[in-house]
Amino acid sequence: MDPRSTLNTMVALMTATVWVAGAVPPTQPTPLAMDTARVTITGTSNVHNYSAWTDTVRVTRVKLGPGVQAETVWDDVVKPGGLEAFEVAIPVGTLTSRDAGLDRQMQEALKADANRDIVFRLRQLEQGPTGLLLAIGKVRIAGVEREVVVPLQVQRRDETLIVRGRLPLLMTDFGITPPTAMLGILKTDPKVMVSFDVVLAVPRT
Repeated sequence: MDPRSTLNTMVALMTATVWVAGAVPPTQPTPLAMDTARVTITGTSNVHNYSAWTDTVRVTRVKLGPGVQAETVWDDVVKPGGLEAFEVAIPVGTLTSRDAGLDRQMQEALKADANRDIVFRLRQLEQGPTGLLLAIGKVRIAGVEREVVVPLQVQRRDETLIVRGRLPLLMTDFGITPPTAMLGILKTDPKVMVSFDVVLAVPRT
């Protein structure tokens, strides 16, 4: 298996941050929306580093808590109970690298024909250490589901909320054996990193 195949397997782990979307029709408005977004997944082997990314992320479901007020929405949603439901979807077809051939292999690895979107479903937010928030949610890869805890940095900017985070994942946690090549000379580190930098906005009516 060459480094491209290594990235294919690694990119399949992107679904560890997401779940198949469809809970809300794309045309149905939500009280929060993505203004801008960048999601990147990176990994290493003893030969090459690799990465893939997308700027396309959709909010597919939002349910605000009963105490959230329009004039204080960003202060309220980051409090416990401020978000009763929150899901985001990433279209598999938008994940790209700097290699068109690699992109095609990524679509196959992620079974894009059957799983057009990859989604993260939040279960709850908790206050973390040193001003961080902890996003607790369910993730699914190739039929294997795990709960993850993602430390978040949040920052107000005008009428938007900037959310940044990094989530280390292990291929082996999801039943994926780290690939090797060249009679074992090339070895893939089972650890990958998913990072994201998104800006949330309140849709104008």
